[in-house]
Amino acid sequence: MRVLRRGRLAISAAFLLPWLAMALAAQDQPEGTTLRNTGPLTVIRIDGSINPASSDYIQRAIRESEEAGARALLMELDTPGGLVSSTQDIIQAMLRSKVPIIVYVSPQGAWAGSAGTFITLAGHVAAMAPGSTIGAAHPVGVGGGGGSSEGEEGKGEDHAAAKAENMLTAFIKAIAEERDRNVEWAQDAVRNSVAITADRAVELNVVDLVATDRADLLEQLEGREIEIGGETQVLAFAGAQVQDVEMQLLTRIFNVLASPDVAVLLFMAGVLGLYIEMNQPGMIFPGVAGAICLVLALIAFQILPFSWVGVLLMLAGLGLMVAEAFVTSFGLLFIAGAGCMLLGGSMLFDRPELSDLNVSFWPVLVPAVGGMGAFGALVVYAVGKSMSRRQESGTYEMIGMEGVARTAIDPSGTVFIRGEHWTARASEPIPAGAPVVAERVDGLILHVQPLVSQNRTS
Repeated sequence: MRVLRRGRLAISAAFLLPWLAMALAAQDQPEGTTLRNTGPLTVIRIDGSINPASSDYIQRAIRESEEAGARALLMELDTPGGLVSSTQDIIQAMLRSKVPIIVYVSPQGAWAGSAGTFITLAGHVAAMAPGSTIGAAHPVGVGGGGGSSEGEEGKGEDHAAAKAENMLTAFIKAIAEERDRNVEWAQDAVRNSVAITADRAVELNVVDLVATDRADLLEQLEGREIEIGGETQVLAFAGAQVQDVEMQLLTRIFNVLASPDVAVLLFMAGVLGLYIEMNQPGMIFPGVAGAICLVLALIAFQILPFSWVGVLLMLAGLGLMVAEAFVTSFGLLFIAGAGCMLLGGSMLFDRPELSDLNVSFWPVLVPAVGGMGAFGALVVYAVGKSMSRRQESGTYEMIGMEGVARTAIDPSGTVFIRGEHWTARASEPIPAGAPVVAERVDGLILHVQPLVSQNRTS
């Protein structure tokens, strides 16, 4: 009996000890504090612009982290900025998250610019790698230039710029207040495009800490208390399984297409391919490739807030380049077309109230237009050369050919030219066997002259 009781006590102790340890651990924590020591550490990587694809990726990672009961979601960030609408969706998901979100601007030399500044400030924990920067959250084009606009149009632009600036300033102020960060600096980042280094960001309470790498970051965050939904939670990463949340294939494709540079190149390649197919029917490949590029460009235009003015200017520029091949303008139409394409490309995504994304002018737009210009110049040269060349097909190629009179021609007879017998007419009598030269073709009648007579005349 004693042995049986001891066995029961041992079994009971085995079940009770883990619960007892958890209770003691809970007593060590302040009242209302939860220790997050279960579940994996989920990790995502944002390297590029903030767009609908990356927004969907971040929101899906937050949902999956909540469903997996993750200890935290680590977002490694390096972005120059992106769409305001996508940033708003990301911030809303981050503020509603039931899982701690750690935003880590990395690797060294990374940048949390523009939209990245909003996202970094919205994290429950904000960290930066040495040598990284944060700031310049003012969208490109809004209030830029430093000069004042005159006239009613200028006043309208100033009003729109001020409205957009005030909205974004209020937006980032609300985020900074919610996360107890430096509100004044956050507003200054929007209004004056200020940017600071990692060490300076810690001094100004813009971010929480500087970490050399992921291991150093997790070590510094071990045991850190954060507040989520009115509840204090303690971060614990010792022994945590790291689980990467991969971007789905379709989302990855959309993320590539959401680049203004890629969208412009696809659009120009598509139009060029269809133009080649229309001029040379039956080549198939240029037409198919052009159609695919145009479809992908249209998808990109659905993702990005494009401007119809930019699209129409680019189409007009292409039309002027094509017209140069048929209208003698001594290159003026061609130059005007190239100018329209450059202007249209630079305005294609110039929607500062919605984004700070635009086409890279010198690295992408100028070489692309230059390439199309070189192709157009080649077409103009080929068309001009073919138009100035003597006709070499059909009956007109016979003009100037030499032959022999098979019968006397007075004024008509038969000649042998190009391996064929022709009914011929001449303005003067030509004896049989005399050499002749074709002058013109009139239906099935070949007008000829004596070769000796032509030589004398010349």
